[in-house]
Amino acid sequence: MFEVALALVVFIGLLLLGVPVAYSVIAGTVVGLFAIGSLPMEALAQQSFAGATDYSMLAIPFFILTADLLFSGKLGAQVIGLATRLVGRFRGGVGMTSVLTNAVFAGVSGSAVADATGLGKVMIPWTKKLGYPAQYAAAVNASSSVLGVIIPPSIPMILFSAASGASVAAIFNAGLLPGIVMAVFLMFACWFIAWRHRYPQVKAKLTMKRLLIDLLVATPAILIPVILIRVFLFTGTATVTEVSVLAAVYAILIRVTMYRDLNWKSFMRSVAESAASTAVVMVLIMFSAALSWLLTIQEAPQKLATTLLGTTDNHHLIVLFIVVILIITGMFLDMAPAILLLTPVLMPLADAIGMGTIHLGILMVCTLAMGLYTPPVGTTLYISAGIGRVGITKVTRELLLFYALILVFVLVIAYAPQLMLIPL
Repeated sequence: MFEVALALVVFIGLLLLGVPVAYSVIAGTVVGLFAIGSLPMEALAQQSFAGATDYSMLAIPFFILTADLLFSGKLGAQVIGLATRLVGRFRGGVGMTSVLTNAVFAGVSGSAVADATGLGKVMIPWTKKLGYPAQYAAAVNASSSVLGVIIPPSIPMILFSAASGASVAAIFNAGLLPGIVMAVFLMFACWFIAWRHRYPQVKAKLTMKRLLIDLLVATPAILIPVILIRVFLFTGTATVTEVSVLAAVYAILIRVTMYRDLNWKSFMRSVAESAASTAVVMVLIMFSAALSWLLTIQEAPQKLATTLLGTTDNHHLIVLFIVVILIITGMFLDMAPAILLLTPVLMPLADAIGMGTIHLGILMVCTLAMGLYTPPVGTTLYISAGIGRVGITKVTRELLLFYALILVFVLVIAYAPQLMLIPL
């Protein structure tokens, strides 16, 4: 265990010094292997490469490309218009519009960062223009964009499936209701904050004719999660990788034939940006796989489970321990490396207390999602604050109610998964 402890100390130390996560992970792994001494360094390259060879990983670039193609076209504006007409006239309706739009596009991108950036560039300036404070606009975007990793398709869920061996279709199916419930919690927070501060309301007329037009135009985006995910994937007609390719082809076709706003230049820009985003994710996956391998050969997960179970036999305390570990980890690590590193550590512990693999996966994804908008390393928090040109401290204060509600949401998943239709 000394070698594992040394690797983790190096990893955390470099992370605190501001070294990028991927380089911190691989540096810690190298130090751990040197400390062991009996393993060839060639194994490091082999294990890193093995972490990126899972067939389901091919779905990641295509879901990212699908999101970029749809965000950058007319469809994004149409979905925002539909959401505004549905909830915009309520107190806090502008924030609710952001949540609802993120919920729709969550069924396309699978990435919180993609949603925070793509929708944030539209929603945050629009919210500020309507008289809302910049910190409110940034807080709503930072928190609601994480719906992209909970409502399927979800890139973190694909990573958990690869790390645990769970069925992608099963974990996607289990994530649907929690994603919807989380959206409701976020919309309540938007209403309460707007009501407390008496933020202005948007005058958005809702007529049946206008609603039908908006629904007709926005239907292509809604059909991606409804048809491609729930029909093709859940019925076994296609794998998650095949569904991701179909989604990308579908996005290209509707941009070319229905909206007619896709040219070669914009297509190549989307491909280039999607490739860059994919490269970042894949490097994290490769290096995290190497560190996970080091933890496995040193039997660190099993030893942790044995130690904890020897300390207490109260399953509720162990579940609370898992939640606390996930919250703390999410504050410092992005979701991809956190899932890849913690899955082999927590699975033996979950098995020992009878927690199902799918239950653990949903709990990990939903809890780690909080870290995306929690300091000090909240990705969507920094993206949203940057777009809104407002300080992180102000946005964090505005997020306090969001944190409280989502913590309640996480505890319900942890202790009453049956309420969310999550398999035990």
